[in-house]
Amino acid sequence: MADLEIRDLHVRIEDMEILKGVDLSINRGEIHALMGPNGSGKSTLANTLLGHPGYEVTQGAIIFAGEDITEAEPHERAKAGLFLAFQYPVSIPGVSVANFLRMAINAKRDEPIGVKEFREHLKSAVELLDVDRSFTSRALNDGFSGGEKKRAEILQMAMLEPQVAILDETDSGLDIDALRTVAEGVSRLHAEQGLGALIITHYQRILHYIQPHFVHIMLEGRIVLSDDGPALVERLEREGYDQIRKEHGVLA
Repeated sequence: MADLEIRDLHVRIEDMEILKGVDLSINRGEIHALMGPNGSGKSTLANTLLGHPGYEVTQGAIIFAGEDITEAEPHERAKAGLFLAFQYPVSIPGVSVANFLRMAINAKRDEPIGVKEFREHLKSAVELLDVDRSFTSRALNDGFSGGEKKRAEILQMAMLEPQVAILDETDSGLDIDALRTVAEGVSRLHAEQGLGALIITHYQRILHYIQPHFVHIMLEGRIVLSDDGPALVERLEREGYDQIRKEHGVLA
């Protein structure tokens, strides 16, 4: 059994069915890319995996670490080892990055982390990701550039050490330097911590910096095509989604 298994997942928002039978398996240490045009259901999948209350699962199951978490609360999923990197991270004025990280770690533990242990853990994460230590004293995302917001999320991943991270269009609107920050951070956590990741995107450019083990194409709420290696990404660059739509009988 995979670390994260999505089985025949059907999801709706109010009266509209968005996901129409999604099957996907992700193991720790694997990097998956989920691609598809706008409106195909990618962000719905991300929000459903982390338990957003606005999305109703009408059929299927989400299994994580051998446990059915389909009905679990968001904090229970995070505590179990899932992480969601948002497309648009929110600002929290008055709360420093370091204090936020400490609160997040304590939320996963039975006993609060000690000051010395936290400082050592933060020092290791900062060095791993090549982040300026002064960055952790700033208010979380308050006045941050797009790249700094992504750096803060990568630092959260390093500190929380999830088994599987979901990156929901985290490359959206980033310049080339910020994109490299995300790619290098994910790659380092993959190498050092065995991070598993689902990179959700409709651009190919981030996949030039992070080479996924598996690529999946989502159209109209279903994964219609999967392949290993970069061949499918290269095909999309040549042909776009139209040919895949025709081959799988999906209307534009």
